[in-house]
Amino acid sequence: MTTRNQLEDVKINVKLKLSALWTAVMFCYIYGDYFSLYVPGQIEDFINGKTLLVSPLKLLAASALMTIPPLMIFLSLSLKPAINRLANIIFGTIYTIVMLLIALDSLEPWWTFMVFFAIVEMIITSAIVWFAWRWPKQYPSLQRGS
Repeated sequence: MTTRNQLEDVKINVKLKLSALWTAVMFCYIYGDYFSLYVPGQIEDFINGKTLLVSPLKLLAASALMTIPPLMIFLSLSLKPAINRLANIIFGTIYTIVMLLIALDSLEPWWTFMVFFAIVEMIITSAIVWFAWRWPKQYPSLQRGS
């Protein structure tokens, strides 16, 4: 077999994988929220204050919840491996559970798209946990003459 026509494959660092996965999940969050504006009555409810975020505390809580994923894009690249691994396992698990709850709460015909996004987001956040859990170990090299 000739290797002349094989495509080059580069090993991707786990930090880059995690950062890319957090970026992908953020796009899904944004598109899901954007598409929700197309559900009949949503804009009217929003204008009339008929939303889940009806108090300053709820709005702050939602803001805090949605601040972590974009921060994880950077933190996945910059944190030391042990803390990085732990943060990705914890937050990946939390956001998988959050998306499961959203999927279960969105089982209506006009919200099928949200269930779809939630499933995709659960797959992505589960992949985050998987890659973090399987973080490659670094073994000390054997020294000669010891």
